[in-house]
Amino acid sequence: MSLELLRLICAQIFLHSTLAGNRMAAPLLALHEGYSAAAIGLLLALFGLAQVLLAIPVGRYADRHGLKRPMAFAVIAASVGGALAAIWPVFSVLCVTAFLTGGAAGAAVITVQRQVGRLAEGGAQLRRSFSWLAIGPSVSNLGGALAVGLLIDHAGPSPGSVQGFQAAFALMAVVPLITWLLLRPVREVLDDQPAGERPSAWRAWQLLREPGIARLMMVNWFVSSSWDVHSLVVPLLGVERGLSASQIGMILGAFAVATGVVRLLLPLLADHISEWAVMVTAMISAGLLFAVYPLLPSALAMGACSFCMGLVLGVVQPMVMSILHQVTPPDRHGEALGLRLMAVTATGVLVPLLLGTASSLIGLSGVLWMAAAVVGSGSRVAWGLRAVGKGKHGPGDSPGSDAQSR
Repeated sequence: MSLELLRLICAQIFLHSTLAGNRMAAPLLALHEGYSAAAIGLLLALFGLAQVLLAIPVGRYADRHGLKRPMAFAVIAASVGGALAAIWPVFSVLCVTAFLTGGAAGAAVITVQRQVGRLAEGGAQLRRSFSWLAIGPSVSNLGGALAVGLLIDHAGPSPGSVQGFQAAFALMAVVPLITWLLLRPVREVLDDQPAGERPSAWRAWQLLREPGIARLMMVNWFVSSSWDVHSLVVPLLGVERGLSASQIGMILGAFAVATGVVRLLLPLLADHISEWAVMVTAMISAGLLFAVYPLLPSALAMGACSFCMGLVLGVVQPMVMSILHQVTPPDRHGEALGLRLMAVTATGVLVPLLLGTASSLIGLSGVLWMAAAVVGSGSRVAWGLRAVGKGKHGPGDSPGSDAQSR
């Protein structure tokens, strides 16, 4: 791993930690102040709404200006969001904090992913780089939540006091500044083509006309939906079967551990795998695992199944990012990443609503079997990616240098 890639990964970790911390602290403070579940839902939705609204504009901005300018705005937004909540810890300000922090984290994801893709040379290096980058959110989710929890409990006169929350938000205002310090030495990667010559009339949806992008977005949707189904339905299935909270936590924890493990292993395997084969195998495996979930008799068996599910779903995202950079025109990488993030975030909002309706009609087991059929059949879409993008837009590839990996 190069020093430049390490800086980018750490920069994303620190900015994403602000999102993780604020997303934990803001609803807890609102609950502490007696706000309703509906108000909490609105507050949490604002974290994702900012990403849906800003993803494509941020991607276009990154295509025009590179890394540092959009990241500067992201750092400012995240720091201002945390500072506002620290100074005025009231619900209306928490909503502003949620929107600013969510937008900043989304902008950082798009901008850093674009930079990592532009620095990579060849399909194997793309797979390796995005595998390392995918580890970052797991680290930031743990670090941000842990730091905020400790401050809420110990920074004030009593556990859960408003002063403890203010200290947590203040820390979340400072952490993004580390991101900027990390990025200052990183070199920009800009296109030689002047901005005025780019096809400004194109819209984001026209990217779907590029060979493979529409198919890749469908694969991404299948996997993202499977992730949401697992995180929402499996705990409910555990409750239905009378499992304790600690047992359900163990099941979900096994999933999280597996995603981290597989992403640590992927860089070592990058030279020996192809993206489409990994995605096809993962989607078929996910379908089989969803199908057996309702048949498992114990928490231990469900934990083992959850670990396997983490392995197969955790491996897909780096593969999607690798192909996306190979099939997208270089001057539109940011826009394509924004389109992907918008779709993933919107899925995270819509899937829980659909699951609630479906579970009332066919039960939790029926939902899992339906998910098995959907993601399993989606493997045919991934199969169609085996011939996509060979040498077309891949960064630094010659026609025969890495053709088999795509």
